[in-house]
Amino acid sequence: MSGHSKWATIKRKKAATDQARGKLFSKFIKEITIAARHGGGDLEANPRLRSAINAAKAVNMPAGNIERAVKRGTGEVAGALYEEAQYEGYGPGGVALLVEVATDNRNRTAGDVRHIFTKHGGSLGEAGSVSYLFKPRGLIVIDKGAIDEDALMEIALEAGADDVHTDSDPWEVLTPQGALEAVKEALAKHKITPLSAEVTKLSSLQVPVSEKEAEAVLRLVDALEDHDDVQKVYSNFSVSDEVMAKLSR
Repeated sequence: MSGHSKWATIKRKKAATDQARGKLFSKFIKEITIAARHGGGDLEANPRLRSAINAAKAVNMPAGNIERAVKRGTGEVAGALYEEAQYEGYGPGGVALLVEVATDNRNRTAGDVRHIFTKHGGSLGEAGSVSYLFKPRGLIVIDKGAIDEDALMEIALEAGADDVHTDSDPWEVLTPQGALEAVKEALAKHKITPLSAEVTKLSSLQVPVSEKEAEAVLRLVDALEDHDDVQKVYSNFSVSDEVMAKLSR
């Protein structure tokens, strides 16, 4: 199994047991607000907003919250102005970490992120130190029982996907960033509902780590994700199937 598949699997397991719904809603509200501010409130003309709203609906965010976030972004109602930023660094074992934030106080957030890195055995790097490793990709996760392998490949590839991983459980469909919605729509026409579908960032360079190092990296990632301003954290560590199974429990 590829390194990104291990990482994605661990993240899905964590998300499935995460009870901090209020914190999750806060992250989606910020993303929707920023997407609407940059691209407007028209879902057809703003794929980033459409993707953010679909993701918010998938976790049952109330429609009223979504509507207010859109209006806040378009300036129809008053609210905090969030600024996007990213921080780059290294975790235990030398793994790369890319941290995306949405904040109304960059100085505060920068200090907090640096403190979290240091506290958990990592180090904050300079701009550009690791971001070049991570490229945007669409990632669609499909339950193995939902569709035949050959049929999945045919539908996904014809719709614009560029890779299908059937050695993972569940299956993963990788797409160019701009093709994610088209592939989702093609699957929907065949009544296939993904377990998840999102634009993520994947690294082609994987850093093998031990079980102890992987546990330390996950503690660092958890601490970062618990911060209110952190939207997403990407890493490039790789572990064996046996270690991955333990970490996913």
